Amino acid sequence: MTNTTHSLSSLIAIWVSLISNIFLTIIKIIVGYLFHSPVLLADGFHNAGDVVASAAALTSMRFSKRPPDEDHPYGHGKAEVISSALVGLILGAAAIYIAIEAIFAFFEEPAKASVLALITAIVSMLWKQALYFYTMRIGKQENSKGLIATAYDHLADVYASLAAVVGIGLGLIGYHFDIPVLSYGDPLAGLIVAILVLRLAIHIGKEALDILMEKTVSEERLMLFKQLIEEFPQVKRVDRLRAREHGHYVLVDIRISIPAELTIQQGHDVTSALRNAIKDANPDVGEVLIHVNPWYEEIE
Repeated sequence: MTNTTHSLSSLIAIWVSLISNIFLTIIKIIVGYLFHSPVLLADGFHNAGDVVASAAALTSMRFSKRPPDEDHPYGHGKAEVISSALVGLILGAAAIYIAIEAIFAFFEEPAKASVLALITAIVSMLWKQALYFYTMRIGKQENSKGLIATAYDHLADVYASLAAVVGIGLGLIGYHFDIPVLSYGDPLAGLIVAILVLRLAIHIGKEALDILMEKTVSEERLMLFKQLIEEFPQVKRVDRLRAREHGHYVLVDIRISIPAELTIQQGHDVTSALRNAIKDANPDVGEVLIHVNPWYEEIE
């Protein structure tokens, strides 16, 4: 599959997410307001935040695909990471808002649960589940941090809608069977949603912060790089090996020692072959920087 096809798939996925979030925001807020459902109304405002997040992901995705230029020699990959961090902040704010609304609802007269509100929550849950699988599949295919964060955002909505289904369902049962305590199922569900969404926000935010702070890739990944480098007989020692994520691609820095008697041309050929081998074995590696040190056998 070509890069152009990949980019088109990402854009389609993010547009589907954006349009879906706009539609669900309108439906949830209207139904939640008309039928006084705290959890559905809070979920609607959460979706309103998703609209902003999806729009940010769309903008950053287009920007991150730009090739390196004079001002950004390493490319623009971190634009997607910034978008991912924004999604985490929006989810965190939504979690706090949902929690506050749910707590206030405990001190008010519970509203009569609505069948239409329950249907709205069920439709939202199924829709968001489908969007989660769809965007996560494409996000992993293209290693798109922005799209993966959007997928996790959809998953948070699945939790929210599931809690809404349970809460509104309990309210309906309480109303029909005259069990007053079940009428508070709606705000209780809202509180549970807030906790789940906050956990997800922390996960997304931490991952984005790690990349922005130049955190190294996993030790296992570094070992795989090292094993590949050591397959080259001209490489006598790996002096330093570093790698970091830069959005949807990885940057690798290597310092190796090769025999001092090799000519500049031979050294160049070794580094070129090594660079190509690493990129061929790791499609997500965008650039490999190699520094060569002289190696003297008698010193060793």
